[in-house]
Amino acid sequence: MASSSSSSSSKRRRSYDVFLSFRGTDVRNYFLGHLYTALVQSGINTYMDSEDLKKGEKISPALMEAIEESQIAIVVFSKDYASSPWCLEEVAKIMECKEQRGLMVFPVFYKVEPREVRGQRQGYAEAMNKHEVKFGTDSEKVKRWKKALLDAGSLSGWHFMDGGISYIHTKAGACGMLPAHFNIYGKRTLQVP
Repeated sequence: MASSSSSSSSKRRRSYDVFLSFRGTDVRNYFLGHLYTALVQSGINTYMDSEDLKKGEKISPALMEAIEESQIAIVVFSKDYASSPWCLEEVAKIMECKEQRGLMVFPVFYKVEPREVRGQRQGYAEAMNKHEVKFGTDSEKVKRWKKALLDAGSLSGWHFMDGGISYIHTKAGACGMLPAHFNIYGKRTLQVP
């Protein structure tokens, strides 16, 4: 019975509209909960991993498959995002899928500056230095993570700071207020709280 259900599930791949990448300890209970609820209530099939990875555990193949099967990835960059090898593996996979199959990627800079992410400054610099000590300065893994942060941090996105939300187009330097609603992937309009 188990073998037939696993073989049938491998034939029938589930696709997600949106994959959420985030550091749970930073945003899970407030910001991310609201974002996830708003997406789901708008009829958007959203993948949000509900478990924190314990130290020493490997990122699950199911998580990587969820990224591959998604149409859009929203990466919520927060203060401690880069301290998690798991989050860095996610963003590296997300940027790989963007390049290879056109995954749409939207960064959210939650109480961090976009330049902190793409330039690996401040807390991001500290986190990457720790990874270099652990894995080596010439580690291909760390180089891949740094490139993913640079590329993702250079995309247009939303910047959430205390007291306001702004839309940032980092490449052109344009900045304006986030509209009260936006449309994702032809689905119903999502209201942003």
